[in-house]
Amino acid sequence: MNEDISKEKNILLTIAYDGTNFCGWQRQPGSRTVCGELEAVLTDLLKTPVKLNGTSRTDAGVHALGQRASFKAVCPVPAERLAKVLNDRLAKDRLEGVGDIRILEAKEMPEDFHARFSSRGKRYVYRIYNSPERSIFIRDHFYQLSQPLDVSAMRKASAYIEGEHDFACFMSSGSTPQESTVRTVYRLRVQELSAPAALLPSGENMEEGREVRIIIEGNGFLYNMVRIITGTLVECGLGRRSPESVRDAIEKKDRSLAGHTAPPQGLYLAEVFYDRSTQNTPKGE
Repeated sequence: MNEDISKEKNILLTIAYDGTNFCGWQRQPGSRTVCGELEAVLTDLLKTPVKLNGTSRTDAGVHALGQRASFKAVCPVPAERLAKVLNDRLAKDRLEGVGDIRILEAKEMPEDFHARFSSRGKRYVYRIYNSPERSIFIRDHFYQLSQPLDVSAMRKASAYIEGEHDFACFMSSGSTPQESTVRTVYRLRVQELSAPAALLPSGENMEEGREVRIIIEGNGFLYNMVRIITGTLVECGLGRRSPESVRDAIEKKDRSLAGHTAPPQGLYLAEVFYDRSTQNTPKGE
C-alpha cells in the first residue's frame, strides 16, 4: 500500500549540535539559535511553517549529543529519509559537508506524542579538562581547571545528590518560579579518564592532564541545575568545601550554600529517554 503523503505526520528528530556558535536552543529574534535554524530549514523544505517542540532549552555554548524535538506537518519525505535530506541542507556550502547541527534520526511517532511532555528523563554529561597547562584548542568544549581535583571527594559529595530531593539550592537565583523544585536524580557518576589527546596538538605536554567527566541522569532539571551541581562538586574536588556541605545545602534549600555555576562549554545534553526500561547505562559505570 502506498503511503498517503498528504497526511500530517508527527515526526521525532534526534539532534546533535556544537553549541559554540549558537545563542542557545530557543528561538530568539535576530539571534542564531539551533531551533531557529532547524525550523527555517524545515519550513523551506516542506513549504509550510514548522514549529519544533524541543525537550531542553540549552543555553548558549551548551552542546548536544542527543537533543530531541518533534513537529507535526504534512511531510512528503519518508521519515527514514528525512535525516539525510535535512543534513544535506544543513551542511550546504560547509567545509567537508559538515555543519554544526546534525540530525541523527527522524522517526514517525503516534499522533499524541510530544518530545517534551512525553519525556521520562534526560542524561547530561559535563566534561572537565584537569591539567596544569590549559589549551586554546578545547576551550569551547571543556571546563579547564589547572589545580588537581580530588575525584574521591567529588564522588563522596555526589552520593548526597542522588535520589529524590528538593533541589532549590541548585537553581539559578532569579529563575522563573517553579510549581515544584523536587526532582529525582537517578544516577550521578564522576569518572576519571585519560586526557583527550585526539583534540590536542602533539606538541602540548599532557602527561599530567586528565579528563574528569560528570554524568547525571534524572527525571527533570531546574534551570542551570547541572552546571551548579558541577560547580559544587568542583569546589569539593578543590578542597574549598566539604562533601557534607552539599547535604546541608540541599536540606536548607539555599542557593548561597551551593557552589558556583560551571561554564556552559563543558555541558552536553547526552540523551533524552521516553522509557527508562530501555535506556542504556553510560559506558564506564
